[in-house]
Amino acid sequence: MLKKKYKVTNKNGVNARYATALVNICMDYECDINIHNGKKNANFKSIMGVMSLAISSGNVIEIICNGEDEDSAIKAI
Repeated sequence: MLKKKYKVTNKNGVNARYATALVNICMDYECDINIHNGKKNANFKSIMGVMSLAISSGNVIEIICNGEDEDSAIKAI
């Protein structure tokens, strides 16, 4: 299991366009990928899940990858 934290610097946060791009990257990997924003978490392969987190500029998110290709996935994200 690999974990990495990121600070969202985009002034619009993670809007629909960026969420879609990130989910599309995650879909290329077999491992489980989850995203945490505070106390909320979601499957990073679900656009609705990612959008439900309402990630704003300045938020610190945590990405957790677990599976065979976790190393490649975390680097791609």
